Amino acid sequence: MIRSFSRRLYLLPTVYYICAFLYCQTLEAPQFDNTSGLTPLQFKEAFDLQFGQLRNYIYYRSGDEELASDIAQECFTKIWENRDKIKWETLSSLLYTMAGNLFISNRRHNKVKFNFRLKAEFDLTDYSPEEKYIFLETKEKYEKLLENMPEKQRTVFLLSRIDGLTYSEIAQKLGLSVKAVEKRMKLALHLFKTNLKT
Repeated sequence: MIRSFSRRLYLLPTVYYICAFLYCQTLEAPQFDNTSGLTPLQFKEAFDLQFGQLRNYIYYRSGDEELASDIAQECFTKIWENRDKIKWETLSSLLYTMAGNLFISNRRHNKVKFNFRLKAEFDLTDYSPEEKYIFLETKEKYEKLLENMPEKQRTVFLLSRIDGLTYSEIAQKLGLSVKAVEKRMKLALHLFKTNLKT
């Protein structure tokens, strides 16, 4: 089970050990052309570039940071174990497919309640008590809307607005058409527009 404590202890050191090992290997050994699988350098590059994005993707679906980290780590561990069979060109979509499947499997076993909270720090020192109250009330409404928003719309909305991905990047990562991404985004924005009127 993904969320077991011993599993988390196992996964985190394993992924970081692999990356440290790969870093040393790139310093000591020349890279070889491996057309049938991932090279150690490619794995390290993928981890550096995509681990955070993959974790965010699951966080946006679940609202659970710990679960998101567990799933991202498990995906990269599985990629490492099967690196000889995986091609660089298909790695990104494979990671998102694996992460999505692990999330769905976990959700079936554990009733996960979405609990998203904005991470950004806001400096409210120059605002009046009334303005602070209005801001905090709006922020709370925003978070509640995200919590109740359908998962598919919420995921697309947060990948766009928090991660700054374009519609085509989101479509590629989630295996959707750009039209499907646009439709989900339109529905999410409509929900905010109708519920956050002042």
